[in-house]
Amino acid sequence: MSFPVTRMRRLRRSEPLRALVRETTLNPGDLIYPLFICPGEGVRRAVGSMPGVFNLSVDEAVREAEEAASLGIGGLLLFGLPDTKDEQATGAWDDNGIVQQGLRAIKQSSAAKELVLIADVCLCEYTSHGHCGVIVKTPEGYEVDNDPSLELLGRTAASLARAGADIVAPSDMMDGRVAAIRRALDQSGDINAPILSYASKFASAFYGPFREAADSAPQFGDRKTYQMDGANLREALREIDLDLDEGADMILMKPAMPYLDVVRAARENFDVPLGAYQVSGEYSMLQAAFEKGWLDRDRAILESLLGIRRAGADFIVTYFAKDAAKLL
Repeated sequence: MSFPVTRMRRLRRSEPLRALVRETTLNPGDLIYPLFICPGEGVRRAVGSMPGVFNLSVDEAVREAEEAASLGIGGLLLFGLPDTKDEQATGAWDDNGIVQQGLRAIKQSSAAKELVLIADVCLCEYTSHGHCGVIVKTPEGYEVDNDPSLELLGRTAASLARAGADIVAPSDMMDGRVAAIRRALDQSGDINAPILSYASKFASAFYGPFREAADSAPQFGDRKTYQMDGANLREALREIDLDLDEGADMILMKPAMPYLDVVRAARENFDVPLGAYQVSGEYSMLQAAFEKGWLDRDRAILESLLGIRRAGADFIVTYFAKDAAKLL
C-alpha cells in the first residue's frame, strides 16, 4: 500500500532498527589483507603511493600477521619482492623464495594460526622484464609465450603449497593455467590445496600503485594481450566458466569498484565462493581524498567495502583490512 499507510522511514528511526533489517553485513572475517614481503631483517619500507602500506621483511610480516589475526581478519594474500630477478622467474618457484620463507615463518607463529594464508601465483615480480610469463622474440617484437609459462606457474604453485600456503591464487591470466596448476599440485601430493583463480582480471589503470609496491611494472609494452579488456562482461563470464572447468575452487574478481557489475553477474551465474580485490588504485585515491579532508575516512572505508559485499563478493582483498576491522 502507498503513502501514508506505507512509510519506509519507520525502520530507519534508530540504529538498532536499522541493524535489525540490514540486508548486507561486513565482518573482519570477510577481509583478506595483502602483504609485500622483501629480503632483510627489520625492514618496514613505506610504499610512497600507498600510505600505510609497506614492504616488509619476514620478521615484520610475522608481526603484521599476528596483528591481523588479533583483529579477526580472515586471511592474508602474500606477494614477494625477490633478491634477484631473471627471465625464468626463478625466485617464484624456488623453495627458499621470499614468499616461501614468509609462509613458513607465519605458519610457525601460534598467534597467527587462525589466518588463511593465500599465496599469489604469478611471475611478474620475479622476471627481469616484469611480465607475467615467458618472453619470446617475434618478427613484430616480443610477446608473452603462453604455453611455456604454464610449467613455471605450476612449479610456483607447488612450491608455495609445500611451504604452507592454504590457498594458491594464480593472477597471471595465461590460458590453461588453472589446469596446469591443478596438475602440478596433484603430482606433488597437494590434492587438497584449493585454487583461488583471478578468473576475471582486467587490464586496469587502477593497478599503478601496486606496481610500485611489488616492483612489478613491465619493462616494455603492457599486459593487454593477456589481461582482459575492460569493456567485456560476457568474456569475463567465459573466463570464469573455463577456470572452474579446469579445476578452480574459488574465483577472484579484480579490480572491484569499476567492475561491480562483473561481480554481480558472476554471483548470479556461479555458485562458488567469490571474492573481489579492492586494488591499489582504489585504495590510494581514497587515501588521497582523506588527506585532503574531502571524505569522511571511517565512513568511506566501510561504505566502499560494503558496496563490494552487496554486489556479491563473499570476501574482499583490501589494504584497508586492518582499518576496517578496527572500525567493525
